[in-house]
Amino acid sequence: AFFASKLEHESKHCNGKGLQRLGSSAFDRVYTANQNCGHAYPTFLAVLWCAGLLCSQAPAAFAGLMYLFVRQKYFVGYLGERTQSTPGYLFGKRIILFLFLMSLAGILNYYLIFFFGSDFEIHIKTITSAISPLLLIP
Repeated sequence: AFFASKLEHESKHCNGKGLQRLGSSAFDRVYTANQNCGHAYPTFLAVLWCAGLLCSQAPAAFAGLMYLFVRQKYFVGYLGERTQSTPGYLFGKRIILFLFLMSLAGILNYYLIFFFGSDFEIHIKTITSAISPLLLIP
């Protein structure tokens, strides 16, 4: 909602009319940042749900909240110069990778239970809970 309202405000500010694609460079930056965030959102939801269901809910929820804050930083950084959005982008990639690895660990644990009868769920939850605060390091 924040991204869409910024896009609408910038469109009306530049053109004086409704939402139009043609506009100033400020409008183009807002429009591009909004599109980038919209395109990354389905991937984020998929790995968030998989990590929460297959591995551990608390670290996945923490990483999900961190990702939302990082996307906000990316969007606001994109409104300035394009180089200001790079830290938010890289930080977001790291969080997506963490969620993906959590999903992979959950799938691996399922197959270890299925084929060998050994359950490493407690170890995986302990490791992911210990690693998730490391996501705060920029």
